[in-house]
Amino acid sequence: MPWKETGAVDQRIVFVRDVLRGEASKSELCRRYGISRPTGDKWVQRFEEHGLAGMEDLPSVPHRHPNQAPEELAEMLIALRRRHMTWGPRKLLAYLERRYQGVQWPAASTIGELLRHHGMAVGRARRHRTPAYTQPFGSCQEANAVWCADFKGWFRTADRTICHPLTITDAFSRYLLRCQGMERAYTVPTKTIFESSFREYGLPLAIRTDNGSPFASKAVGGLSRLAVWWLKLGIVPERIEPGQPQQNGRHERMHLTLKQETASPPRPTMRGQQRRFDEFRQEYNEQRPHEALEQLTPADLYRPSPRAYPARVPQAEYGDNAVVRFVRQSGEIKWQGQRMYLGEVLAGENVGLEPIWDGHWLLYFCKMPLGVLDDRRRKVWSVEAAMRKGWLTADALPSPFRCAPGTGQSVEV
Repeated sequence: MPWKETGAVDQRIVFVRDVLRGEASKSELCRRYGISRPTGDKWVQRFEEHGLAGMEDLPSVPHRHPNQAPEELAEMLIALRRRHMTWGPRKLLAYLERRYQGVQWPAASTIGELLRHHGMAVGRARRHRTPAYTQPFGSCQEANAVWCADFKGWFRTADRTICHPLTITDAFSRYLLRCQGMERAYTVPTKTIFESSFREYGLPLAIRTDNGSPFASKAVGGLSRLAVWWLKLGIVPERIEPGQPQQNGRHERMHLTLKQETASPPRPTMRGQQRRFDEFRQEYNEQRPHEALEQLTPADLYRPSPRAYPARVPQAEYGDNAVVRFVRQSGEIKWQGQRMYLGEVLAGENVGLEPIWDGHWLLYFCKMPLGVLDDRRRKVWSVEAAMRKGWLTADALPSPFRCAPGTGQSVEV
């Protein structure tokens, strides 16, 4: 009969004591205690190795789980996680599979358990998911179709210097073209950064931004000096609707990662902060796998634009049917003997007007419609207002522009 349930540990101790005394053979003692010879050998060996503690029952948990990561691989995963604390299990796995081909890595779920076991998992609050707003990204089917730009919310470095990071990405590949810390979000330094980007990567077809300065203004059509420059280069200035950051969601998601990796905590000086931005940009483009890109990196998909930055910025040109007016330094044009104010951002430029209906003229710069000039009221109506009044339709807008939600304009790609 096997060990009695009550006092089993005591019986094992007595059995081993009798064996060690040698007064009876081990086989005879096993028969006396009602156990098999292998069981008797096991308890004698356990006593010799662990003493009285070896007489206790051991946990029934297996020594090794079949899905457990080998110790060497686990150490590599933990080391990689320490370097990239914002990378989740799938991103860690994709990075290691690309770098160490032929190695049998554990599944992402196993990696997640490993991180939790070492206290390196970060819990996330459950969020109510809503259908994605996809319309602004309808034209992002290839590199350089649309670039996204924005100023990440400003913060102070440790020496109290204000840092406004200007970021530029390619919407298709998520390639981070620029991440430049600036002390102020002014037009001239912003233009300098865009110019260096154009020289290095070529020209996109459109640039999507919000409605803040220096990307937009209260001038006619919402144009800013930066937008005027883009239009002369053949770039459409797209603008999302006010208060709708999800329309530039790809760029905003990058900003979250940027904040986690570079601004918590901020660096001691602006120079040190910029050095961290540069490190992040290289890692984000060339090392960090992206789930939306099927775990490829942005550098795997991005290619420079075939449209090179010109040696000389061309002037706006208009067709034979257009009436061309020069915008004076005061921001006014002369129209039928009177002056009409358009905005100083267009000073020194030519605008075009084409008749559309009974004293109403479509006003545009390059190929971007700015509004409708009303002869009778001596007023320029916005494109949206003109469409509501029935003076203008989307099909009547100059190609390749079509009216997008809000004040933005979208290029057909």
